[in-house]
Amino acid sequence: MATRGKKYQEAVKLVDRASAYEPREAIELAKKAAFAGFDETVELHMKMGVDPRSADQQVRGIALLPNGLGKKVRVLVFAQGEGARSSDEAGADYVGGDELVKKIEDGWLDFDVSIATPDMMGKVGKLGKILGRKGLMPNPKSGTVVAADDLPRAIGEARKGRVEFRLDRTAIIHVPIGKVGFDEAKLLENLTALIEAVLKAKPSGAKGQYVKSASLSTTMGPGIKLDLKSTLELPLSSL
Repeated sequence: MATRGKKYQEAVKLVDRASAYEPREAIELAKKAAFAGFDETVELHMKMGVDPRSADQQVRGIALLPNGLGKKVRVLVFAQGEGARSSDEAGADYVGGDELVKKIEDGWLDFDVSIATPDMMGKVGKLGKILGRKGLMPNPKSGTVVAADDLPRAIGEARKGRVEFRLDRTAIIHVPIGKVGFDEAKLLENLTALIEAVLKAKPSGAKGQYVKSASLSTTMGPGIKLDLKSTLELPLSSL
């Protein structure tokens, strides 16, 4: 196994691996431990107490991060008629139907979120293998298949920092909450919104402890264990 670089080794020394940090402390520490020459993403990782193989224990949803993710989100909308016009007015980057389907079939994927109206899903469905692998397939469960008159709201949410979370096959959720360059208060607000969304998404089949552990890390930095009790109480503290 390759040895980690000197900068990473120095960053690791800042973190007490035997300790669990309260959210604000963990955010401050993540910012200090970031060492890359770019604005790293701060990520939340949650080990869930559910079985990813069971249909009634799937954890999936969306969170609206009040301070966004620190990058321009390119929004594509599959719509026609009035839906296409309202999408243009709402600032969608790409709007269309058959021509966009063909462009994507030819390999074009220069967008971050795709939204569709229900009447377009017959055409969009043929892109399932392409968009599904990239996490870009419109889906009613993730709020990206919406009625034409609801498109401006969906586009606005995508622009502001709408993130989708879902359980992976190892029962872990990985979600970005912002950039190292954000101040601590903004990262804490984003973390609070995400924790609240995950708690609300608790599936009916979940038994026992829903969230087993949580940690923060940056793109290149070490993991920082979060104190679970204070982390799960964040939504209450924001009331």
